[in-house]
Amino acid sequence: MLKIGSHVSISNGLLGAAKEAQSYGANTFMLYTGAPQNTIRKPIDALKLVEGKEFMSKNGLIDFVVHAPYIINLASYKPEIFELAKRFLGEEISRTASMGSDYLILHPGSYTDMDLEYGINRIVEGLNEVINNDTVPTILLETMAGKGSEVGYRFEHIAEIISKVNFPNKIGVCMDTCHIHDAGYDIVNDLDSVLSEFDTIIGLDKLKVVHINGSLNKLGAKKDRHANIGASSDNPKGADYIGAEVIFRIVHHPLIANRHFILETPWLDKKTNLYKEEIAMIRG
Repeated sequence: MLKIGSHVSISNGLLGAAKEAQSYGANTFMLYTGAPQNTIRKPIDALKLVEGKEFMSKNGLIDFVVHAPYIINLASYKPEIFELAKRFLGEEISRTASMGSDYLILHPGSYTDMDLEYGINRIVEGLNEVINNDTVPTILLETMAGKGSEVGYRFEHIAEIISKVNFPNKIGVCMDTCHIHDAGYDIVNDLDSVLSEFDTIIGLDKLKVVHINGSLNKLGAKKDRHANIGASSDNPKGADYIGAEVIFRIVHHPLIANRHFILETPWLDKKTNLYKEEIAMIRG
């Protein structure tokens, strides 16, 4: 079964998130447990979990994944930022488990004034302090575009982190199509080779979620600007350099079937239900 959905809002709890996903024709979805830019969070008992799960069961919504906020930076050398990252990641792990999701997606982090080796080892240090053998959910490291000092724009970065953590079975991967395209992986002309490279370096068994986004930039631009799927040059946000045909091939590729496919494409206005249109197009 194709598991496809989009990012939805948690502002009205899990019930509101599920209703929004259902309106798009989705059977899965992704949410943040609060605003992605800060640590302000509602109590778990205010998130309408029982009502949300009842709605999901009645409306064919299989499950959902959670995305950790952007402010978590495990690669930072600054003690206050690193301590915040560890503490809040621990809290997000607990909240994700309480909500009943199996996956928490995490941007690996940025090393800023240090170097890549430092960043990778700092991320490993942070994960080892937060994760133990009883940790639920699985932490999914997201592939990044390579802007600034990001860790994770090469498959080798993620493989090294997984190889060094104490509990590698608790770590998986979220692949973002815009990010890997912007990082230089040619999914447009050589998708099979990219998937083969991922399998050799990390292992496709580690791939649990795919963010399906177009890109506003050419291959290898290291920009990370998402585009609507197959958008032309007259689109208000800009043209897509990946294209609808490529996204369709990715979603329906037999090597990565049964993963969660989540849209994070731009929202243009409230008059156009783009997620519903994109999901329908991708389903074929």
